[in-house]
Parts: sequence; C-alpha cells; structure tokens
Amino acid sequence: MTDEVDVAVVGAGVVGLAVAAELSQRRTVVVLERHESYGRETSSHNSGVIHAGIYYPPDWLKTQLCIEGNRLVYAHAEAAGVRYRRIGKLIIATDEAQIPALELLLAAARNNGVPELELLGRRQVAALEPDVHAVAAVYSGTSGIVDQMELMRSLESTAQGRGAIIAYKHAITSIERRGDRFLIAFTGPEGAPEELLAAAVVNSAGLGADAVAATLGYDLDGEDQVPLLRQHVNKGRYYDIVTPEQAARLRHFIYPLPQPDRSGLGVHVTLDIDGGVHIGPDTEWLDAEANLDYRADDSRRRQFLESAQGYLPWLEDDDIMPGQVGYRPKLSAPGESPADFLVWHDRGYVHLGGIESPGMTASLAIARLVGEELGSA
Repeated sequence: MTDEVDVAVVGAGVVGLAVAAELSQRRTVVVLERHESYGRETSSHNSGVIHAGIYYPPDWLKTQLCIEGNRLVYAHAEAAGVRYRRIGKLIIATDEAQIPALELLLAAARNNGVPELELLGRRQVAALEPDVHAVAAVYSGTSGIVDQMELMRSLESTAQGRGAIIAYKHAITSIERRGDRFLIAFTGPEGAPEELLAAAVVNSAGLGADAVAATLGYDLDGEDQVPLLRQHVNKGRYYDIVTPEQAARLRHFIYPLPQPDRSGLGVHVTLDIDGGVHIGPDTEWLDAEANLDYRADDSRRRQFLESAQGYLPWLEDDDIMPGQVGYRPKLSAPGESPADFLVWHDRGYVHLGGIESPGMTASLAIARLVGEELGSA
C-alpha cells in the first residue's frame, strides 16, 4: 500500500527545511533528500551572510522576502540558540567619482524599506575600518552572519518536532499527477524503488529544481501559463585570508559597488561565524552538463588578489589561499539581466526556482509564502 501525506517537499536545503518546519504545523509533511544529510549542495557552500535587501527592485521577491527574512532569521536564531552576529556591512566608494552611484544605491535601498542605513564620509569609514581604502560608504546595520549549518539543524529539529519526516538518501525518479494527488516515485537508501502519494508537492530542489519539474512534464522554457523554469549553473569561488594579523585588520563585511546591472556584487570581504575572513565570490557560467566539483580551486588567485587590492592595498599573495566553492541556480542565462526568485503554484505543485542569494536570508519568509500559496487549511 502506498503511503499518503499532505505535502512532499523535495530537497533538504535551508529553504526546504524552512518550508517543512512551516507547513508541518498544520499538515503531514515528508521531505525527500537524495543526499545523506541536509544542505549538502548550495546551502552549505554559501557565505552565511544575512543580507539586508539592498540591491534589487522594491517589487521583487528577492527584495521583499529578504527584508522579511532578515528579521525572521535573527528572531529564529535567537530563539533556537543558533550562533549569529550583527556585523554590519560597508558598501564602499574607492574614489570620488563613485560617490554619486553610492548615493543612488542608498536612495534605492531606502525606497526598498531597508532599515539602519547611513551614508558615511571618509573619516567615518576610517573610524570603522582604518585599513580599508575608501572615500565614502553606505553602512548597513542589519547585515550579519549566521552559522548556516546550525540554522539548518535547528529547522530540521523544528520540523521533526512537529511531526515531519526527513527522508535522507531518497532520490526522486519521477512525479506524476494522479487525479488530485501526486504519485512520487523514488529510490530508498538501498536503491529499492518506492512510492508516495501527496496532496501537494513543494519543489525546493535548488540546483535540480528544473529537472524535478521536467518529470511532471512541464516545458522548462515556458509555454501558455507556465513560466520559465530552466535554470543555469553559475560557479563561485572564494579565497581565504589566512595570515592571522591581516585577517584581524577587518571588522565588517566590505563590498565594492555592484555592477550597474546587478549581475554581480564584486569580490567582497565576508567574515564567518568563527572569525574567518574570506574574499569572493567570483562568477563563472558552466555548461548544463558540467560536473559540480566542490574542491578548492586556485585558478583565479591573481584576479582575486588584484580585485581585493583595490580597497585592501596591503594584501599580498601569501595572505590568501583557495577557499570554498559553490554553485548558484540562476533563471537568467549568460548575458541576460538578473532574474527574480520564482515562486509558482500550479494546482498543488509549488515550484521554487532560481533560489540563489539571498535565498538563505529569505528562507523563512519563502516558507511563509509557500504556506500562503497552499492555503492555511
């Protein structure tokens, strides 16, 4: 006999776990995850930054859910005992010619409703970061860092405490509609085929979200009322500042001005929850068939160093070493303008597409939105 549940969530990254924690308050929930534990792909290979909602248009989900999620992540972390720090971020101008663009960024961020923003002059920046070359900066007081693995562990615990089942080593092979239900076929830990009936499916498969949608027969390039579902993979590398005395010179996140089209935020400085200091990430588009290799990669040392030296002139080659590698699921193709998050509901199927940064910050807000899409009953 095939088991039945109210909701099947595909993927146990930070968003999938947040969705499970939210929906299991009122429904029976099973999370199907092909890896042996949570967050083995995108969620464990990001910077852990709690973003403020500065960079995108005010009507985008990336903006609205980031601003809401910022508050929710801090509140959840405090209540659950997850480590976090409100570090603050400086978005800097390195010469006078950049100040008008900085002022425009500040005005747009305030229009988005981002709180705790301030324009700083040269002396104010130097008081906060004496070893950073900058003539002005926007200070973001709600930017911070969270231990993303602890965050996911707490969401897993919350979901399980509410009755959700988190099924690891369960890889989906197909999903098809059966009347008003979804028949989900998957293989278990030993490779044996199994099935599950669900009244609703939430596709939070991250890098694999479009592949899951394809099993339901959706045209990934969009047709009729179906939006664009096809994703493109973009690689990001980090380098770590490994010289202790050099790393200790930095106290806040340091971001250069973003690209005018917001296609990238530039090579920036982040601090992790344990005090490590990192520069990155860069961006590299990959072919659809490329293997995702998470091993450290030293191929762009010179580019990273030169970019960082634009505002950290004291940084030397021996101060850095290759750090982590991550992959972004993007709905925009190479050369296209950035795309917003996709939260699309079709008769019980909720598709979460292009959930890249600030996806972790927005995770709890995305979960609430999914709950609204599926109704409170």
